[in-house]
Amino acid sequence: MSGQNQKGGYFSEVKNFLIGGAAGMIATTAVLPVDYIKVHMQCMAEGAKGVKVSPLEFASSIYKEKGFRTFYSGLDSALLRQALYATTRLGLYRTLVEREKAATGQSAISFGKKFVYSSLAGGIGAVVGNPCDLALVRLQTDHSLPAEARRNYKSVVDALVRIPKEEGVLSYWRGCMPTVMRACAMNFGMLAPYDQCKEFMDRAFGVNAYNRFGSSIVAAVCACLVSLPFDNVKTKYQRMVKGPDGKYPYSGFADCFLTSIKREGVLGLYVGLPVFVLRVAPNVIITLLTIDLMHYLFSS
Repeated sequence: MSGQNQKGGYFSEVKNFLIGGAAGMIATTAVLPVDYIKVHMQCMAEGAKGVKVSPLEFASSIYKEKGFRTFYSGLDSALLRQALYATTRLGLYRTLVEREKAATGQSAISFGKKFVYSSLAGGIGAVVGNPCDLALVRLQTDHSLPAEARRNYKSVVDALVRIPKEEGVLSYWRGCMPTVMRACAMNFGMLAPYDQCKEFMDRAFGVNAYNRFGSSIVAAVCACLVSLPFDNVKTKYQRMVKGPDGKYPYSGFADCFLTSIKREGVLGLYVGLPVFVLRVAPNVIITLLTIDLMHYLFSS
C-alpha cells in the first residue's frame, strides 16, 4: 500500500469515528426530553407491580412545576457521553466492517459478522461512556429522591469529580454490566438489521433514499424490543442509593434483574415502552440517516 493510500485509509477510519460521534450528539439533543420522561417513568415504576404512569400527565406536571428547561437536565452529560460512547461504538463498527470488506474483497459481510462487530463495538463504547452515563442518570433523577438522599450535583463536571471522591473510582463503572449488555443489544438491534435490510432493499429496488429510511425504521423497532429490559435494569441500578442499613438495594446486575421480575413481573421490564419507542426510535433513525448522509457528503 502506498503512503497516499495509507493516509487515505487512516483518514477514512478517523472520519468514521468523527461522523459517528457527531450523529450521536445530534440525535441525543433532539430526543433528550423524551429520555428524561422515560427515565423517570422507570424510576416511578420501581417496586410497584402493574403500575401505570401516564407520560403525558407526567410531562405536563413537570412543565408546569419546573419549566421546559428541566427536560434538558443533564444535557452537558448527555453530549459528553455521546462524544465518547457514540464515537466509539459507531466509528468502531463501521471501521471493522470496512476492514472486513477490504480483506475479503466483498461488498457485504454476513449477518453473523454484523452481529459480532456491532455487539463488540457497543460493549466497548459502553465501557468508555459509562462514567458520563452514570452522571446523566443521576442528574436527571436527583430531584425525585428524598431531600436527604439527593446528591445535588451542580453539573456533569461536578458529578464526575465528586463520584470518585465520595464513592471511589470504580463507582464510575457502577452498572457497567447492564450498560454493556444494553449497548450490545442496542448496537446489534440498530446496526445489523439496518445494514442487512439496506443491502436487501438496494438489491431489490435499487439504491435510493427510501431504502435508507425504511431500513432505519426496521432497525428502530429491533433496537427497542431488544434493549428495553437492559435499559430498565441499568436505570434502576445506576440511581440506587444506600438504605438506612447502609446497604444498596441490589447486589449486582443479576440481582437487580431477578428482583425486578419478582416484584414487577416480566412485563415490568417493558415499563415505559411507548416512551422508550418515542425516545429510541427517532434517535436510531436520526443517527443512522445522519451517518449515511455525512458519509455521502464527505465522500462526494
